[in-house]
Parts: sequence; structure tokens; C-alpha cells
Amino acid sequence: MKGFDWNDLRYFLAVARTGRLTVAAQRIGTDHATVSRRVRALETALGADLFNRSPRGYSLTDAGERLLTQTETMESAAAAIHNDLSGEKYALSGAVRIGAPDGFGAFFLAPHLGELSRRHPQLELQIVAMPRIFSLSKREADIAIGLERPDKGRLFSRKLTDYRLHIYAARSYLAENPPIRDRDDLGAHPLIGYIPELLFTPHLDYLKEVGESLTPRLSSSNLFAQLAATRSGAGLCILPDFMARSSPDLAPVLAEDIEIVRTFWIVAHLDARESARIQTVIGFISDLVKAQRELFRPGS
Repeated sequence: MKGFDWNDLRYFLAVARTGRLTVAAQRIGTDHATVSRRVRALETALGADLFNRSPRGYSLTDAGERLLTQTETMESAAAAIHNDLSGEKYALSGAVRIGAPDGFGAFFLAPHLGELSRRHPQLELQIVAMPRIFSLSKREADIAIGLERPDKGRLFSRKLTDYRLHIYAARSYLAENPPIRDRDDLGAHPLIGYIPELLFTPHLDYLKEVGESLTPRLSSSNLFAQLAATRSGAGLCILPDFMARSSPDLAPVLAEDIEIVRTFWIVAHLDARESARIQTVIGFISDLVKAQRELFRPGS
């Protein structure tokens, strides 16, 4: 412990979360020279390089990654002590990146993140709303929302909710085209869906569950593009109820006969279980989904 100063961990944590000395200094309330000096002192005391330094900023080394996990555990313990003994909410800080499918991330979650930001103004919330699988081990995200529960890696996961999907079409399209009475009629109508070669998970391959011979005539990797095309009257599309029901110009098709159910999972790295900021965001998302369960499972 010779030469080791506990206070230097605050400077390390600020640089690890921001990637820049100047930004870290602003958050702590000091100057960048002090931050640099304290980080160097910590590296000397530990006998390890904690950061890779480049013109683009500071990135963690393997030793830095290990220390970040341990330091965040200490931060969480400090938060618990502060909350328990002082009766005041510990001020959480740092960036939390959330990776989510475009529908859940942009349509559902993004409008509510302002509330979380108001509760914890020192948190930096980042949302990556893209149809893809996020690598938590590579720090592409701190928290991921996925369509399947991971079965490998040092991850922990929790079921958020099931959600329902139905076939939808614009009311104007249904009024101008032949009626759809059963599944056999679907083949006579243009279908909108995902590009098969670009599916990031088989859970999005909905059309196979409706009819083996059905293929999209108009396709996109983006759910919002599919929604817009459907609303314009381009054809029929399988859409999540939590998105489609907000558009009064859309109507369900064969709703009693065809219903697809999928599941949203929330996933984080096992090392993040003790992180107060990660657990706070996970708790917020979980509580939000629970409060809005009627949106995902109408009639439940």
C-alpha cells in the first residue's frame, strides 16, 4: 500500500468514464494537469499502466479494465453507506450506454430517458438504437436489450416482458384492395418485412410463422422504415403492437388467427452487478416496462 492514495481512484474513474483529461477535470472540479498527475501517481503506486494515451483520448488497458470493475464496486459500496447513514441520495455519475433494437430503443425507451436524467443529472445516458447484437465484453454497451437470453459469456440477464405482434395495414389500403379473410389471401397482397440476409437474429423471421411461401416484396433492416411504408399503403407488415397501436391509420389483419409473441431481455456484464449506476439504469428500465405492460401485452 506504500504510495497508494485512495483519492486517486476518483480521478481514475473520471478519466475512465470520459476518455479525456479536460472533461474529467470539469466533472471533478479541478484542472487537467491535476487529473493527469493523480492518474500518473496511481499508475506508479500500482506498478501498472492503466490507460493507452493517444490524440483521440484515453482508453483503458487490460489492467485498467480490471481496476475499473473494482473501483465501481467501491463506488457502489460508498453509495450504499451514504444512502444508509446520511438519508440523502448518492449522486450517481458517469456514462451508461444502452444498446437496444430500434423499436424498443427509439420508440419506447428514448422518450422516457429524460425522467431518469432529471433524477440523476450527473449521469450521461447514451442509447444506441440499432437492429443488432451488442457485445458487452467489448464495451459496445453497458446494458443491452435483446430478443434472446444469452447462454454463454460472463453475463447476467433478466426477462423484461413478452410482447405481441400482429399483421397490420393502412386502413386506406384495406379499403382499396380485395378483402383478407384467411391466411390463403395473404399471398395476393404485397408484404413488407426484414431483408432476410441482414437479420441479426432468427427471432425476427416472422413470415415463416405465417406462411412458408411468403416473402417480402418491400424490405428493410429498419423497423421504422417498415412502419412508414405500411402507413403509406405499401402493403401488409408484421409489427409490434406497442408501435402499431399508436398509429390510428393502421388496422390489424386476421388478428384473432395470427399472433406472434416475442420476449425482451435486459442483459449486462457480470462485473456490472455491483455498479450503482448500471443497476440504477437497469432498475429504471425494468420498472418502466412493468408500468407499461399493457402497451406490450394488450389485454393482459
